[in-house]
Amino acid sequence: MTSPAALFQGQTPLAVRMRPVSLDEVAGQGHLLRPGSPLVALADPDASTRTVSVILWGPPGTGKTTLAQAIARTSGRRFVELSAVTAGVRDVREVMQEAMTQRDLYGASTILFLDEIHRFTKAQQDALLPGVENGWVILIAATTENPSFSVISPLLSRSLLLTLQPLTDDDLGSLIDRAVADPRGLDGAVALAPEARAALVQLASGDARRALTSLEAAASMVGESDGETPEITAEQVAQAVDRALLRYDKQGDEHYDVISAFIKSIRGSDVDAAMHYLARMIEAGEDARFIARRLVISAAEDIGLADPQALQIAVAAADAVAFIGMPEGRIPLAEATAYLATTAKSNAAYTAIDAAIADVRRGGFGRVPAHLRDAHYPGAKRLGHGKGYVYPHDLDVGVASQQYLPDELRGRTYYTPTGRGVERDIAARLEKIRKILGDGGTGAR
Repeated sequence: MTSPAALFQGQTPLAVRMRPVSLDEVAGQGHLLRPGSPLVALADPDASTRTVSVILWGPPGTGKTTLAQAIARTSGRRFVELSAVTAGVRDVREVMQEAMTQRDLYGASTILFLDEIHRFTKAQQDALLPGVENGWVILIAATTENPSFSVISPLLSRSLLLTLQPLTDDDLGSLIDRAVADPRGLDGAVALAPEARAALVQLASGDARRALTSLEAAASMVGESDGETPEITAEQVAQAVDRALLRYDKQGDEHYDVISAFIKSIRGSDVDAAMHYLARMIEAGEDARFIARRLVISAAEDIGLADPQALQIAVAAADAVAFIGMPEGRIPLAEATAYLATTAKSNAAYTAIDAAIADVRRGGFGRVPAHLRDAHYPGAKRLGHGKGYVYPHDLDVGVASQQYLPDELRGRTYYTPTGRGVERDIAARLEKIRKILGDGGTGAR
């Protein structure tokens, strides 16, 4: 029996062979392919006069090129592809000229697919404007970077911006199953062990191209079998992609265990352990935005005012991940992780708000003191609102000895700063403030 490796030798790559020929075959992106949606309408051969241009924004392997080709094929339009990496203004102008010729002589409409449009300079993007504005071409541009920062405003305003999402595990599983069975794919020449299928889904991290490339590499390692269909094992998948297979279920225990260990390592100031768990999540294909959100929470909950800059760094890392995506997003995530793990820690603000909320839920609240109430509406002064209020800025010390809490909570304290980091200075300042406020403010209970 011929080995699977021999069967596939010399063929076009599996990811290319399995590229959908219609929108019905596209994996994922259901939010963009509902009946009547712009992409579905653009693919309609009976709506050949539709000339709206679109910009597809999403991570690698989510189907940007696939969608463009399927729309062209289904609608019967000419398809011209340019890469911003290699094309220049001259190439764009030649495509525009040919598109006008095809339209005028043969009534043919042209789809120009421009991959990685964010790599085009402003001058190169300007060259697209006449063709888009006059309908010489239907531009379908693809980018992995936020178009708001990488595409010129005139082009954005003349195009629909559509956001593609990473493929779900179910989407990837269905795609892999189809590739194993489809005559365009492996044509049933191999079987796929359940563990191998799960490994391929995990390693793909939402990227269809990566899933099919890994499947093809694993299939090429399968030897001959005596009469039975040879089976791809999880071990062969690991060998083919040269990656250890992590036990990691994004909806199961491992997901929660690893993120818990990650946060507790940061809280415990073990930067090496935190970096280890960060690496495990990244390699397992965890959503980088989820990791970034946990870092923001950690900065507020576990570090707080011991280092106010920690929250700024965590938020900046989250913004950077949303802006540049993965795999480069691992760098700001690592930077924030290292900073949070090694800086001073305090949960004083976290415990303060929880204690205050607990008091409120127990009914521990009263009327706002009269001198603090709003005195800016007619009749407020007659009610005594604002009477006796001392404006702190009028005092040299900037703090007035007056009551701020309701009578029922007079003298209650919530925030107790630690002696670590910036809170050391806050604690000293707060001690002076509370002495001035005295028992009428928030002195000791």
